[in-house]
Amino acid sequence: MDELLLSKVRLGVVAELLNYDWVAFSELARALDVSHGNLGAHLSKLVDAEYVEEEKSFVNRRPLTRYRLTKKGRDAFAAHVSQLASLLKAAT
Repeated sequence: MDELLLSKVRLGVVAELLNYDWVAFSELARALDVSHGNLGAHLSKLVDAEYVEEEKSFVNRRPLTRYRLTKKGRDAFAAHVSQLASLLKAAT
C-alpha cells in the first residue's frame, strides 16, 4: 500500500480531487472539515510527492491557492484502492 495515502486527510484530499479539475484550498478545508494548518501540512506532502499540483494566483487582490490531482496521484490512488480491495477479498 502507498504509505502516503494511509493518512485519512491525504486520502480524503485525493478522493476529493478525483472529481474536479481544480479545487480551492478553502473548499478542500470545508469539504474535509479540517483546520487550515492541518490541511496545509498534508497538502505539502502531496505536492512534494507530485501527487497534487498547486497553483497560486490572485482574484480581486485576494490570494487564491488551488489544487488538482496529477496523473501520478491518480495512478497511486488507483493502486492503493486495488490493494485495499485485494486485502478485503482475501479476508472474506
